Amino acid sequence: MPNPTFRLATLPDARAIALMSRELIETGLSGWIWDPQRVIRSIQARDIVVLVAAVQNSVAGFAIMQFGDTQSHLSLLAVQSRYQRCGIGRQMMAWLEESALTAGIATVSLELRAGNHAARDFYRVLGFRETAYLPGYYRGKETALRMSRDIRRQDVRPHPLTGRGPVIRPGGLWAE
Repeated sequence: MPNPTFRLATLPDARAIALMSRELIETGLSGWIWDPQRVIRSIQARDIVVLVAAVQNSVAGFAIMQFGDTQSHLSLLAVQSRYQRCGIGRQMMAWLEESALTAGIATVSLELRAGNHAARDFYRVLGFRETAYLPGYYRGKETALRMSRDIRRQDVRPHPLTGRGPVIRPGGLWAE
C-alpha cells in the first residue's frame, strides 16, 4: 500500500498531469484538451486547486477543482493504474472537500463519461448522486453523466426516541 503525500501542484508537475489526463481520462477522444499549457493555466488560476498525490516524489494521482461562491466543480481526477484502488482517489476527494467546506462551499459537481462504470461506482460510494445526462458532451461523441454531492457537515447521533443509530440528521430532521 503506497503512502502518498498530498500537495498543491507546481509548474513542473503540469506535463505529468497532462499526460495522465490524456492516457487515463481523454483516451479515445480526438485531440488533447488538458494539454500542459491548460494545466499550467489551472495551476496559476486563483479559483482552481490542482492537487497532486505523490508517491516517492512522482505524481501518482491528481485532481483539478474549480471553486465558486457556493459550488465547486471537479474537472478532472485520475490515479495512475498501479495505484488505483489503494484509497488515493478517496483521499484526494476528502482533501478537496475539506478545502471547499473551509471556503464556505456547499456542493461539488462533476461530469464523467456515462459508460465509465468504475468512476460512477467510485463517486456513488462517496455520496454523489446522478443529476443529468448530457448527450454529446464529450466532443460531440459521448454522453456525460453529471453528478453532484452536498458536502456540508451533518450531525450523526442516535435517534432521540429509539436510541438506535447513528442516524444522519440533515437539515434538522431525524431520519431512520
